[in-house]
Amino acid sequence: MSESQSNSQLLQLTAQIIAAHVSHNSVTTDMLPALIREVYQSLSGTETPVVEAAAPPEPAVNPKKSVFNDYIICLEDGKKLKMLRRHLKSAYNLTPEQYRERWQLPAEYPMVAPSYAKQRSNLAKKIGLGTKPAAAAAAPAAAPATPTPRGKKNA
Repeated sequence: MSESQSNSQLLQLTAQIIAAHVSHNSVTTDMLPALIREVYQSLSGTETPVVEAAAPPEPAVNPKKSVFNDYIICLEDGKKLKMLRRHLKSAYNLTPEQYRERWQLPAEYPMVAPSYAKQRSNLAKKIGLGTKPAAAAAAPAAAPATPTPRGKKNA
């Protein structure tokens, strides 16, 4: 679009805005030139929008120093947590995948503190999760191959 077309469009838009404003509001004649100038400058400033480059987010702590044995530090706000997943969902509406992508973390970056994960693993092993019960596997093998016939008792 050429500069003259752009200028004429700005003037038309300015006239339409001023006409609409004046028809709904009382404006004195000495206020009118200042109003026209202000609207025109506002419109001419919007034709070349200034787009600021989005700065990459700055983590609260160094990602390499965010995993400790007893807790993990959230890179968003610096909180020390045992379980990061719930905090991310409730506070920032982020999934672990989105969090890892935002901070360029590897896929194996933990979402729970290592000691907490170990404690939960030991508890699961203690109550027998992840293993087949030994009694249920041995019971069918102990059953007799042929059933014994039932008969009347002799009196």
